[in-house]
Amino acid sequence: MTGLELAKYIDHTLLTPEATSQEIANLCMDANKFGVAAVCVSPSRLPLPAGSLSDQIALACVVGFPSGAHVGSVKAVEAATAEQNGATEIDMVVNLGLVFDANWLSLGDEVRTVRQSLSSSTKLKVIIESAALSDEQIVMTCKVVVDSGADFVKTSTGFHKSGGASVHAVELMRKTVGPNIGVKASGGIRTRETALEMIAAGANRLGTSATQAILAL
Repeated sequence: MTGLELAKYIDHTLLTPEATSQEIANLCMDANKFGVAAVCVSPSRLPLPAGSLSDQIALACVVGFPSGAHVGSVKAVEAATAEQNGATEIDMVVNLGLVFDANWLSLGDEVRTVRQSLSSSTKLKVIIESAALSDEQIVMTCKVVVDSGADFVKTSTGFHKSGGASVHAVELMRKTVGPNIGVKASGGIRTRETALEMIAAGANRLGTSATQAILAL
């Protein structure tokens, strides 16, 4: 896979709380240069200054980040506000408390609430923190969020103590959701080798802040 081909899998990401306006501007400049699929930023960084990002690059924004322990209606307002401010993709953190309670009805309701706050053209990615879950929890969480309107399932925030993406989790997520739902691997993807392993496992998006190193540009 060439660097240009690999770039089309990448959500070029900057989510550190201390990120400056200049760092966000640099993120967008690099994204334009690399030709990535998307950039991913925090809600407070939107809207981006006019002309920051190529029309060919999606603008992703996190919601309920990083804990996911937010009221569903608040996540919905955050998502709708991000969309109004230019986001074309929403990366929403699942409520892990609901997962560990096996409260699947409430989990589905929360995802539907966020989905209904968005236009149909905006992609909804749901972050499940796969490293914190058992295989059974991964499978059930993926099924519930997809049934409730998610366009993608995503492994990790990169902020959870349990860790980030693994090949096993990506393979299991892909097997669970089938070929028509997106799988995004995120958290700890810092090398080209790891990126290619995640793609081989079934990921069709990669969340990373190490884009330049992965593409070897």
